[in-house]
Amino acid sequence: MKNLVGLLLLMYLLPNCLFSQNSFSKLEKTTTFFPGNEDLKKENIEWSYLKVPENWEKPEGRTIKIAVAVLKSFSKNISNPNPVIYIEGGPGAGGTESIGNWVKHPLRENSDIVFVDVRGTGNSLPKFCPELGEKFLEILAKNQSSTLDEQQKTIAAMSCRQDLLNQNIDLSTYNSTSIAKDLNALKIALKYTSWNVYGLSYGTYTAQVYASLFPQDIKSLILDSSISDIYQYYNHNTSNYMSSLKKVFDQCKNDPNCNQQYPNLEDTYFKIIEDLTKKPFTVNVKKKIIPTGKFTYNAEDFKIAIQQSLYRKKLIEVLPLLITEFDKRNSNTLSALVASFAGSLGLDYGVYYCMSCNEAVPNNSISEFNKDALKYPKLKGGLSFYKSDFFVCDKWNSGLKRSQALNDLSALPDLQAQVLVFSGEFDPITPNSNGKSIVEKFKNGFLVNAPVFGHCPSLSKIGSKILTDFINDPKKQPNVKEFEVKDKVRFITNITVSGGVSNFANSLNEFDLLFFLPLFLAAAILLISVLVFVYKIFKNEKVSLYNKVLRYLIIITSLLGLILIFGFVVAINTTVQDNFYILAFGLPASFNFLFVIQWVFIALTIISIVFFAFTIKLLSNVSIMGTILFSLFVICVYFYYWGFFA
Repeated sequence: MKNLVGLLLLMYLLPNCLFSQNSFSKLEKTTTFFPGNEDLKKENIEWSYLKVPENWEKPEGRTIKIAVAVLKSFSKNISNPNPVIYIEGGPGAGGTESIGNWVKHPLRENSDIVFVDVRGTGNSLPKFCPELGEKFLEILAKNQSSTLDEQQKTIAAMSCRQDLLNQNIDLSTYNSTSIAKDLNALKIALKYTSWNVYGLSYGTYTAQVYASLFPQDIKSLILDSSISDIYQYYNHNTSNYMSSLKKVFDQCKNDPNCNQQYPNLEDTYFKIIEDLTKKPFTVNVKKKIIPTGKFTYNAEDFKIAIQQSLYRKKLIEVLPLLITEFDKRNSNTLSALVASFAGSLGLDYGVYYCMSCNEAVPNNSISEFNKDALKYPKLKGGLSFYKSDFFVCDKWNSGLKRSQALNDLSALPDLQAQVLVFSGEFDPITPNSNGKSIVEKFKNGFLVNAPVFGHCPSLSKIGSKILTDFINDPKKQPNVKEFEVKDKVRFITNITVSGGVSNFANSLNEFDLLFFLPLFLAAAILLISVLVFVYKIFKNEKVSLYNKVLRYLIIITSLLGLILIFGFVVAINTTVQDNFYILAFGLPASFNFLFVIQWVFIALTIISIVFFAFTIKLLSNVSIMGTILFSLFVICVYFYYWGFFA
């Protein structure tokens, strides 16, 4: 009888609690967050801001705005949209930025997909120092010690902190508990009874906090690249990295092609650290990435570049090549790599430190971090990129209160919902051992191990299918055969290195009509000249020997020029389908004929211009011939600009 009374009381109080929280939040419709994206305008997306209290403990106080985008399902079953809430990681990454990658996702067949920029990130308001990542990149670009890097990083972070405090922002409220309450309010505002909660990376910790606080909201729980124990997130950082990297070394050694082309890869890796410690080297980069136009690689930059490469399957495939290019100090290739650094630093670092310094760093130990790093003496210390968080957080937390309830996840084993856990074999930050540990927490858990993947394997084509099948039927055992079949990395070998390829590919990707217009005009002139001269040859038009020789030179050279342009475009598109990171280095050896044609084209262009100069008084239609030769010269200039002749 007492149990029955208690149950009735709970049923009575629960709606009132939900109403109470919802009364302090409000969903406001807005226009697209990406007005320049024409493709998104064609999609059925509901854009809005969720207005919530900054401090849920003081709901009548200051309010903030959470950016929300609901990518509506293709299904006509409006009464059951089977919604999925997508929680990005970082911490400090917003979710709405990636919405364009999901418009054709199979999840949309039966589910609404809800993207949210958790408080302080992306398009949410207030903004939390979105420019701080750029400052960190400028610090990394300098030729200075890791100690000085850490000091300058701390100064930049503290400047951000002061700016936020000057806005009277309560930094202690930007944590996973607050986000969980935001998500609960959002679920109510969107009129969903429950939803599938999908967290990635650090978002898996937030998702666990959410599931612990609001288990009734969880229809199913998906954790990809999960944090299994926040108390060990930093302590084993170096071991996690080196364990993943060792797998690359071992698989390359056991792969005949990889081992032949990249012998002694492990020794080469540690040799580069030694060399860069003694003598860093500088590459030129675009000033829109770094104002100075220079980036100096030292040992710490090399270590973090390799660590970040372990995040993605396609980068893992080119990792032996990347290490080799570092050993050769190939400026063209490593200049292109700086853009990847910029992408990796795209978080809202104000939120990153609010959450890391509140939830993770204080629960870890710099002495344990250093102790772990000492296991690898040839590495010359742990990754400074992560170690610096201890120094930043020491200053960041000064005078701020912390929430002590964030790490209480003791209720998770009682979660009734089905749980799907993804884990990547090469993941350097949330290792695959995390997946094994966390799935054991839940009574209804499935583990999906991805043997050839790094971080966030659910974002792959195979992972997307498993994810969709699970959400459609959470109780069914996931079919992981496609992951298991590919149990070895396919390392990329036989690449012809050319800096011009990446520059050409970037120009195509950033297509600027005004930039390409002279090239298009030149190509059109060459095509017309080939057609006209071939026609005149077949008509057996009588011209002087000098005119005939120049015509033949122009026909051959023009055809080579057109083949060159078309051939490189096709080669780049073909390579992109395989692994677009290859373009940062060059092209597969199967396209070597293009580089041969390139030099033949240059030689014939020079010969044609010289012949024209010496026989100009003996030629007819001099102005036309000059225009055609100038068009050949224009193509040469473009290829020189891209760096093909370096």
